[in-house]
Amino acid sequence: MADPRLSRRPDAGSRINVSFEFFPPKTDEMEERLWETVTRLEPLGPRYVSVTYGAGGSTRERTARTVGRILRETSLAPAAHLTCVDATRAEADAVIRDFAAMGVTRFVALRGDPAAGVGAAYRPHPDGYTNGAELTAAIRRIGDFDVSVSAYPEKHPESADFATDIDMLKRKVDAGATRAITQFFFDNDLYERYVERVRRAGVYIPIVPGILPIHNFRQVAGFAGRCGAHVPAWVAERFAGLENDQQTHALVAAAVAAEQVLDLVERGVEEFHFYTMNRADLAFAICHLIGVRPQAAVAA
Repeated sequence: MADPRLSRRPDAGSRINVSFEFFPPKTDEMEERLWETVTRLEPLGPRYVSVTYGAGGSTRERTARTVGRILRETSLAPAAHLTCVDATRAEADAVIRDFAAMGVTRFVALRGDPAAGVGAAYRPHPDGYTNGAELTAAIRRIGDFDVSVSAYPEKHPESADFATDIDMLKRKVDAGATRAITQFFFDNDLYERYVERVRRAGVYIPIVPGILPIHNFRQVAGFAGRCGAHVPAWVAERFAGLENDQQTHALVAAAVAAEQVLDLVERGVEEFHFYTMNRADLAFAICHLIGVRPQAAVAA
């Protein structure tokens, strides 16, 4: 029997909003793939697209080039990521002003992972912003920007408990955050319980689910373990035995992601942020299933 969720479209007049995350390319080949992805996803009319920013500004120039090209050559609204890692306040402020001068009006403000990688001890720069709340406040002092921040349905691995974690989110909201984008997750009940927790704590900005299509299960599972995201046994079972079967792996990945997103739509979620890994196919397929279609096709 067909899954009835697969035939469900949003009610007439409703609008599912999506956004996409890209990372700046390191090579000519990666740049070509990125722009193939941008070209494929642009007709879906995302609310914005974000471009990541390496620790200590390690991708600063590449991030700026990517954001600039998006501004020049597409109709998309880019959001520039910014972190606190290994940067003074003056350096961070200068980056904000540089992006603003380019025409950027959206930022994603993150504390960022330690330069040594996920799991290493985080040590703020002695003259820098110490967390996402301080960075958000700095961005809003410089201009009336749209600022997205991070949220953690399974709490940040460095937080002692959910109360501590949600207190940090409240500080980001008080500093001027527009919305929160979650760490990726695969259990929608965890997301729903998290949203209930933050609402009870008085946080009312949108909590946008961050969706990670599983292009490579082994890599995703390893990364999830380092950043405290739970991979349910049923997800692992779906990919068992597919290490050397990329074609079937891709089909299963599409099915798993579609199930997750369609279930969230059923629960009333109307906005999604996709961690694309600079690949368009899975994000495009999921958007199609939830009724986000190329705008020319919708108009026709």
